[in-house]
Amino acid sequence: MKDKSPSIQEWRDLYEAAMEFREIECWNWVWDSDIFGVQNPINDEIGYCCVMGRAGEHFALAVYLGTEGLEEYLKIRSGEIDSYSIDALHVQKCLMASFEDRRFLQKEDFQVTKTLELKFRGHNSWPLFRSYRPGYCPWYLTSEEAKYLTMALDQAIDVSLRFKNNPKMLTPPVKSRYLVRVPKKEKDGLGWRNEWLEPHPLEKVEIIAKPIDVDRLEKIKRMFSQRQGVWEIDFSYFPQPVKEKGERPYYPYVIFCVEHYSYFILDSHLVKPIEFVSEFAEQFLKLVEDIKSLPQEILVKRKETFKLLQPITSRLGIKLTNVKRLMALEEAQTSMFKFLTERKT
Repeated sequence: MKDKSPSIQEWRDLYEAAMEFREIECWNWVWDSDIFGVQNPINDEIGYCCVMGRAGEHFALAVYLGTEGLEEYLKIRSGEIDSYSIDALHVQKCLMASFEDRRFLQKEDFQVTKTLELKFRGHNSWPLFRSYRPGYCPWYLTSEEAKYLTMALDQAIDVSLRFKNNPKMLTPPVKSRYLVRVPKKEKDGLGWRNEWLEPHPLEKVEIIAKPIDVDRLEKIKRMFSQRQGVWEIDFSYFPQPVKEKGERPYYPYVIFCVEHYSYFILDSHLVKPIEFVSEFAEQFLKLVEDIKSLPQEILVKRKETFKLLQPITSRLGIKLTNVKRLMALEEAQTSMFKFLTERKT
């Protein structure tokens, strides 16, 4: 079912909230580390608000959705995820209201401002609203997202103005808790109260390897009894999105396999993220059968890759090693992505 687009009134409310947020310029006294929450009255999910702009570069309110969104933001901010890496572009789960130059808007954005008879001039003056989801292109808001982002902007204005007069108001009484604006129904509409809440435990998705074809593995083991060389195997998001009719554009995974010493690319394979687990083992076995060879050792750096390969390598007698860096693979990956980017431009 296609998500409903915002109504004209919902757009009007959102733009009014964004313009008021921009007018107070709260990034002059709020840092991006001053995080506070706003609970969504529709689904009770807490969005963690981050005011951006203190450095004078990117002016925005980002609302990181749930514990997952908050955790990924904190990883980027702490440096655990390199903010300039390919993966950093695809792990964010948030709604964002930013203020951009005119050239960054798309025709869909101009259509809304034209309908609302809004005009903006100058540097960083055009409101831009986007939804970010892991593995997907930044996309236009749905009706529900627009309504919630409007509330978040309103509450960000309220919290920021009070924080200006009381810089200690976001300091938690207990470590790991955040000030959250919680909605409450009142006779004349929706009211808000403050609560200090700890984020819900993160629901981690366990990667479960597909049951292996034992007969196929035994056949491969008999055919290629000699093992030679060291392979590096990893996966990452592909830098160019794929768009299917009627769907939000997504970034597929690319599975890389590179020879450790020669830096020779043995295989690269695109796969939909939703099909990644089932495709991973199949692609590895297909590679082995095609090149008629087995390595002595395989190097991986992600625990997900280790879990997917371990049932296979243990039966085939291949040493599987976790390392921090995959030098050959990273160089091959960088070269390929650079070529694709230059060709596109």
